[in-house]
Amino acid sequence: MRESADARSKLGRAVEIEAAARGGSGWYARYLWAFAAGQLVLVPMTVLWRGVASAVVFGLANALLVTGLSVYAAHQRVVRRGFGLRHGVIIGTWAVVFTLTVSLGVAAFGASPGFAAAAAVACALPLAVGALLEPRRPV
Repeated sequence: MRESADARSKLGRAVEIEAAARGGSGWYARYLWAFAAGQLVLVPMTVLWRGVASAVVFGLANALLVTGLSVYAAHQRVVRRGFGLRHGVIIGTWAVVFTLTVSLGVAAFGASPGFAAAAAVACALPLAVGALLEPRRPV
């Protein structure tokens, strides 16, 4: 009889932990949406602007975005299983797209607003896809 009470207690605790994980895991989608929104400003700034002033403004804006997101992420209590790998793939994909679009934009397209807009969307896309898929992942 004691064993079944222990089993029920452990199952109850597992249900509580799963509920807490589900309830507290939506933060990562919000993180990705904020990062994606930042791309819509930062990428055109990088592609269109030139000079020292643009580098300073970009550096400060990027530092504020990354610092804000890092502080936000550090205060979260719950991460889903496989978070490190998933985050690495999403951020790695973003980094490749960002590097390619900025390099291509600076080298080949100069100050083309059309390219800057397309590059911003391209850089936001991996983050937005990650944010859309996050709620569908199992805890």
